[in-house]
Amino acid sequence: MPACQLRHGSALPGRGEVPYNVRMQLGSISRHLVRTAFLALCVCQYAAAHPAPAQQPRALRASQARAAAANPPGVTAIVGQLPVNSPVLRHLVLSPAVPDGIAVLMAQVERTFSTGEQEYKAGHLESARHHFDNALDCILLSGFDVQSDARLEALFTHIVDTVHGYELSAFRAGDGFSEPASEPAPIDEIAEMTFPVDPRLKDRAEKELHAVSHDLPLTINDTVLSYLNFFQTPRGRAIVEGGLRRAGRYREMISRIFREEGVPQDLIYLAQAESGFKPLALSKASARGMWQFMSYTGRLYGLQHTWWVDDRQDPEKATRAAARHLRDLYGIFGDWYLAMAAYDSGPGNVQKAIERTGYADFWELYKRNVLPKETKNYVPIIVAMALVGKDAPHYGINVEPETSEPTDIVKTGRPIDLRLVAETIDVDLETLKALNPSLLRVVTPADPGFELRLPSGTADRFFAEIAAIPPEKWVSWRRHRIEAGETLTAIAHRYHVTPAAIADANELEKGAGLQPGEKLIIPAASAEAMHGKLVHYRVRRGDTMASIAEQFSVDSDEIKHWNGLRSNTVRRGMSLRIYPGGRRPPEAKTSRKTRPTAAPSAANTAPRPASAKPPALVASGAPEKASGGIQPRGKTVLHQVRPGETLWSVASAYGTNVQALRAANSFLASRTLRAGDQLKIISAR
Repeated sequence: MPACQLRHGSALPGRGEVPYNVRMQLGSISRHLVRTAFLALCVCQYAAAHPAPAQQPRALRASQARAAAANPPGVTAIVGQLPVNSPVLRHLVLSPAVPDGIAVLMAQVERTFSTGEQEYKAGHLESARHHFDNALDCILLSGFDVQSDARLEALFTHIVDTVHGYELSAFRAGDGFSEPASEPAPIDEIAEMTFPVDPRLKDRAEKELHAVSHDLPLTINDTVLSYLNFFQTPRGRAIVEGGLRRAGRYREMISRIFREEGVPQDLIYLAQAESGFKPLALSKASARGMWQFMSYTGRLYGLQHTWWVDDRQDPEKATRAAARHLRDLYGIFGDWYLAMAAYDSGPGNVQKAIERTGYADFWELYKRNVLPKETKNYVPIIVAMALVGKDAPHYGINVEPETSEPTDIVKTGRPIDLRLVAETIDVDLETLKALNPSLLRVVTPADPGFELRLPSGTADRFFAEIAAIPPEKWVSWRRHRIEAGETLTAIAHRYHVTPAAIADANELEKGAGLQPGEKLIIPAASAEAMHGKLVHYRVRRGDTMASIAEQFSVDSDEIKHWNGLRSNTVRRGMSLRIYPGGRRPPEAKTSRKTRPTAAPSAANTAPRPASAKPPALVASGAPEKASGGIQPRGKTVLHQVRPGETLWSVASAYGTNVQALRAANSFLASRTLRAGDQLKIISAR
C-alpha cells in the first residue's frame, strides 16, 4: 500500500520520526543514485583509457543500432565508445531528471479521484468513498503544505467540495422522509479523516487556553492539534464558520437550558461539532437534529417521532433532552470526557472499555485503542472545536453570528395546512417550515398540544383571519390574495373549484368586481397531499396496534378495516396500509343502486354537532382550557382504563370522540394511553 494511502486512523509519525515504509523507499532511492554515479564514473574511466578508432566497421555500427532499438523506452544505453558486449553496458540505466514533486502528487490524486467519481456515477457508493478518501489522504499525508501551493490548495478544495456535494445528494436520495430535506451531519465528514499536526499551532493553542475561560477541561495534545490543523484548511474553515454563524440563533436558548439543567456551558460545542447547529442534520447512522439523537434515545428523553413530527429536529426540545442525557451520563462516569464519549457510542461501550483496562480516563482508553474509532476521534474534535469557537479571531476566523428570531406560539387544537397559515399571515411557506423544523409534513398533527411557531407579531392577525374558515376545513381550504387583472373564473380554475363556490364562501354578490390586494377564501373540494394519502407502514419491534394508530392520528378499527384484520395483533415485518389523519379509502367500484357515503374529513374523523363552537386558539402564555378540538357537553365521569382499551373504544362507549378525550386529559399530549389511567370524560349521553 503506498504511503499516501494509509487507512483512516493510522498513526501519524511524531515529530522527527519517519514511517517505516517511507524509510525503505528513501533507502532504495539512495542506493539507486549511488549505483548510477559509480557506473557513470566507470564509463568515463573506460572511455579515457580506450579512445575510439577513427572509423568503425559497418557491421559494428549496425549492431549498435540494433542494440539501441532493443532498449525499452526511457532507458538510455551508452554505445560507440564501449564494446557492445561490455558488462557495464548491460547493467547501466541512467535516471531521468527528477520531476516536480507536487505535479506528480496531483496527477496521482486526480487519477484516484477520477476513479472515485466513476464508481459514484455507477452507483458503487462504498467503493467511491474509498477512492475519495485515498485521494484526500494522498494530499494530507504527502508532507506538502496544502496552503503553500496554489495548485495543490485548489485541487484539495475542489475534491472536498465535490465529495460534500455527492454526499448531500446521497443523503437526500436515501432518506425516507423527503419533507423537509435533510442535510449531512458535519461530524461524519470530520471523524473519518486524519490530519497532519502543525507544530506551530501548539504554542498558539496553549496561549489561547490561558486567555479564555472554560468550564470543561480542555486538553491540548497531538490528536487535538491535528483537528485544529484541519480547521485551518478551506473545508475545515467553512465548517467552523457556518456553525459559528448559525450558533447565534440558538446560543441564548441553549445557555438558558444548560443553566436550568446544571451542565457546563461549553457543552454547546458538542452541537457545533455534531451538526453545525443544523436542525435538519442527518448522520449516516440515522441520528437526527442539532444534537444528533438516535430515535430510541430520543424517545427515552421525551422526543416524539411520528409520521407527522420528529422532535429531534426541534432545537429547544432536543437541547433540553441533550442536557439531561449528558447530565445522566456524567452521573454514571463522573467525567465529562467519558460522558461525551458515551453520548457518541453509548454508555455500554465506554463501560466495557473501562472494565477491560481498569482506567476510567478517556486519554488512557484512547491510547489503548479500546474505544470505537469514531468515538476516539469524537472527543478531540469537540475539544478542538471549543478552542476555535472560544476565540475564533485568534485562528484567523471572523464571523458575524446570526441573531435569534423571536416567535409567536399558537396552539390550533386541530390539524391545519401550513399553506393556509402562510396565506393567512402573508409569509412564505419556507419561512414557516424553517420556524417549525420538527414538522415532517405540510400539515400539523392532530395533537391539541402541538405548538406552531409564527413570525413575531403575527399571532393576532392569524387569530382574526382564520376565524372566517370553519375549523374542519383548515386542512383543505385555502386563501388567495387577488392580483391585478385576475378574474373569479381564473382563480376558480387554478384551485379546481367553481366560481359559484368561491362566491358563496366569500358572500360575493353576482357581478361584483374583485379588488386587488383583498383575500378570498377558497373552498377546496378535498383535503390535499398529506391527510388521506396512502402510506405503507412496516411494523417494527415494539409496535402495537394502539401505538401505530396514535402515530398516524387514526383509530385501531380503521387500520383493521383498511387491512382486513380481525384482531389488534400485529407482527413484526407486516406491511400495513394506513391513511394518515383517518380518511377512509374510496371504494374500488360503486354499485348503480347505491352510492357510498362521503368519507369523513381528514381533519374531522368524528361527526361535529351543528351547535358546537369552533375550537379556541391558544397563543403562547394564554390559558389552555379551551385548546381542544370539540367542546364536549354532558355529565363528567371518571373511567379507569382496562388492558386492551384504546381512546377510540372508550370514546365510542361514552358517545364522545378521541379529540374531546385528549382535550379533557392533558397528560395524553405527552404520552400514549396506558392501562390503569384515570380518564375524565364528559359524556354526550
